[in-house]
Amino acid sequence: MERLHPGVYVEEVSSGVRPLEGVSTSTTAFLGKTEKGPPDRAVMVTNFIEFQTLYGGFLNDSYLALSALQYFNNGGKRLYILRVAKGAQTADVAIADRQGSPAKTLTVSAISPGAWGNELQVTVANGSQDSGDEFKLTISHGANPDEVFDNLSINPDAPNFVDNVVNARSKRVRVKTEKGNDSSVAGTSTSGATPATTLPADKRKLVINIDGDGPQTITLAGTLTTGTDIASAIVTAVTGLTRLRSSTDPEAFSQFACAVVSGAYVLTSGSEGKQSSVEVTNDPTAGNAATLLKLGVSNGGTETTGAAALRPATGSYLLGDGVVSGATLSVTLGQDGTTPQDPEYINAFPLLDAVQDVNIIAVPGIGTQGVVNAGVGYCQNRMDCFFVADMGAAVDNKEDAKSFTNSLTKSSYGAVYFPWVKIVDPTGKSSEPIAVPPSGFITGLYARTDARRGVWKAPAGTEANILGAVGLTKQISDAEQDTLNNIGANAVRFFPASGIVIWGTRTLATQSDPEYRYIPIRRLAIFLERSIYNGIQWAVFEPNDEDLWASLRLNIGSFMMTQFRAGAFQGSTPSQAFFVKCDAQTNPQDQINAGIVTVLVGFAPLRPAEFVVIQISQKTSEAA
Repeated sequence: MERLHPGVYVEEVSSGVRPLEGVSTSTTAFLGKTEKGPPDRAVMVTNFIEFQTLYGGFLNDSYLALSALQYFNNGGKRLYILRVAKGAQTADVAIADRQGSPAKTLTVSAISPGAWGNELQVTVANGSQDSGDEFKLTISHGANPDEVFDNLSINPDAPNFVDNVVNARSKRVRVKTEKGNDSSVAGTSTSGATPATTLPADKRKLVINIDGDGPQTITLAGTLTTGTDIASAIVTAVTGLTRLRSSTDPEAFSQFACAVVSGAYVLTSGSEGKQSSVEVTNDPTAGNAATLLKLGVSNGGTETTGAAALRPATGSYLLGDGVVSGATLSVTLGQDGTTPQDPEYINAFPLLDAVQDVNIIAVPGIGTQGVVNAGVGYCQNRMDCFFVADMGAAVDNKEDAKSFTNSLTKSSYGAVYFPWVKIVDPTGKSSEPIAVPPSGFITGLYARTDARRGVWKAPAGTEANILGAVGLTKQISDAEQDTLNNIGANAVRFFPASGIVIWGTRTLATQSDPEYRYIPIRRLAIFLERSIYNGIQWAVFEPNDEDLWASLRLNIGSFMMTQFRAGAFQGSTPSQAFFVKCDAQTNPQDQINAGIVTVLVGFAPLRPAEFVVIQISQKTSEAA
């Protein structure tokens, strides 16, 4: 701050405190086949109704919708959906315009690929406000009119251009107008009822604007005792305008005519290379011929641009299932495509790169070695998310479960669960319970446990009961789990006192990386790493000296203290629970010269009480 005169100066001085905010721990992403929805990006939904609106209902060859339902039922709140669509096709219909020789003017397509688009119908009618120049689109799904877009224009320069309005607001369709239509069609201005047939000498001026080339005043000359005389005088005055006659201004060239039809004046402009229009108003400085002739909207007449003939023909049109006839020029049948295979799922993982806040990933029901290894590897490379894997539906015994688990990548960034879960069929098609993969329940339970207890609490135990389950495809005994738990296969079990619960909290690195053997430790480490990473971005390019080191110690230390008080760490005192070191010892001069500042953060994780041992002995008396 400059100090140029004597006085009191006020300055704000930073305290150096920049609070770190903990990142989300349970925002989940599902990959899989859906009925509809964008296939090229992940979109978040926050409840199952929103999922159905964007992605449709249940499919016979996909467990994603069923898993999304169980995710929300078990406590999940934020779910990204990445649609994997192999060979899916978008339903559409191409509609003709209203010219004498009709041409394609508007293509209406379903908003996303799939057979669902074949149930859409679009109805075209004239606009409510300007029936001669605008139109209305009604989009129906089945028998219900879902969306109505009124007073639309086919003119790209209009503020109510159909492409801009519909594509910005519709949740059902996308529209595209044709740019190659013949736009040398006539715009007209028609007088109101009983216009004048004679004009006095002082009432012969009016302002005319053809094709938007600017208003120009014309004077009607000659003997004007009949309507035909007036029409002829208008044509003579307009065609004599310098701007319209200029050969160097082809955009303004126009073929103009005026006629008396059924007692009304009709002014027509046929333009080359643009959509034409005729606007007529009074000359504010002279005689008001437009008032006497009732030309122009403000004088009781009507005006129609050349775009009016390019509007889609009125009628109802089916997307996909429509028949090519009349104004329906072509249709494309919407198709769901085939069931995705491993390569499609594996190639879809990179589409999640744009989603920075995802913490848990699953591919519900796809329990193959290739997909699970790809998912675990993706999370390990990102270092900010955790993969929850299913085994295949055919894995129904401990030997197959053990073999599958042993075939997987040994990483602490993933966990696998067994067996599948039985639920009441939400579609009502099956009177018997149906089997679904556990990942939907489990990821929802992760979110529920995080919200109630914290990410450091193992999502397992008697309180980790699965909601909505009515049975299991395999009842696991203690002896069977003995061979699964120590290789990192987590069991879903039934206990009479607790119901169906998760009874395991091991990562796939149970044997290869004992330091991160337990799921809550790996997920806590991810939480701490991402929170600190996001919270100290301000330090980049700051002077690398003791002031910076002190600020980093203060801010990270405050964040770690908050977690300690919440019960995230082992130890009765902060010094036992964690440390933050950033000083000359962690930052020697050679690192400072290289532009590097190093902060060492350590924490004492809480390990779950996986084995509760009760020691019982007999108490004997001293005399004995």
